[in-house]
Amino acid sequence: MNRNHQWLYARQPTGRIGPDTFQWHETALPAARAGEVLVKTRMLSLDPANRAWMMGKTYRDALEPGQVMSGFTIGQVMESHADGFAPGDIVEGDWGWQEYAAMPAGRLVKRTSKAPLELLVGPLSVTGLTAYFGLLEIGQPKPGDTVLVSAAAGAVGTMVGQIARLSGCRVVGTAGGQDKCDWLVRELGFDAAIDYKAGGVRRAIAAACPNGVDVYFDNTGGPVLDAALSLMNLRGRIACCGNVSQYDVEKPAPGPMMVPGLVVTKRLRMEGFIVMDFYDRRAEAEARLARWVADGKIKAIVDIVEGLDKAPQALIGLFEGTNRGKRAVRVA
Repeated sequence: MNRNHQWLYARQPTGRIGPDTFQWHETALPAARAGEVLVKTRMLSLDPANRAWMMGKTYRDALEPGQVMSGFTIGQVMESHADGFAPGDIVEGDWGWQEYAAMPAGRLVKRTSKAPLELLVGPLSVTGLTAYFGLLEIGQPKPGDTVLVSAAAGAVGTMVGQIARLSGCRVVGTAGGQDKCDWLVRELGFDAAIDYKAGGVRRAIAAACPNGVDVYFDNTGGPVLDAALSLMNLRGRIACCGNVSQYDVEKPAPGPMMVPGLVVTKRLRMEGFIVMDFYDRRAEAEARLARWVADGKIKAIVDIVEGLDKAPQALIGLFEGTNRGKRAVRVA
């Protein structure tokens, strides 16, 4: 326990990220000062946003080469010099791709749930909350609505589809590959799923949504967004969560040609959001998600990769579509 291993963000990628985007680093164990907590990383969340942070300032400052690679983390308190935290407490925060960190107490959230850490890293935390608030608050689904979800086999998409189903909606997802599409229908209760890699996306969505689309939960941007816009019903709602199809490319494609035309003529509401916008209602949402999971109404799909040393390849694989559900690294 006297050395700390980290992955540094080594260089800005041109196009896709690769192993040379990151650099393995060994340093001394950090020391917690007054008001700080020494935490040991247990779980590391991998998310498409990790790549977006390399592209420039977003809702947070851009990553700079030489920094510890950023990422949402779940850890255990090893030593505390701050009120409210004691050794053994489970906490969450953003201290990135490293085994240990000395964190100001104000940047940590203590988790009191007895749920497994695999659930606390996503389905019962940021990932689940993103799906919950994005769909229910921005999308505002009503029973009988048709809800379309892109990247439906991913971390947020799997949760959105299941919450939409619980809301009494017809649920259609897009995913890469027929195996994933079959899995969404068979295991997660989607009414239909479309392989966007097979081509003819607009035609396939139109066939799966014969009554049009009332709510579109957009994780990808790109061609699926173009197709969804053209098929939205009057006064449809679009929850803009991510743009993953454009993150890991050399030159992002231009935005949809039909904006603002279709937004005006169909009176659509298209709204982006960040999950932190809703954190004043976090406890209520997490309790509801936990009940759904405990009652078997939602399957919390977590794809675990073992070992911090595997983090770069695991993130690369995320953009290659090798995951189903939430991808996370078990660090300890």
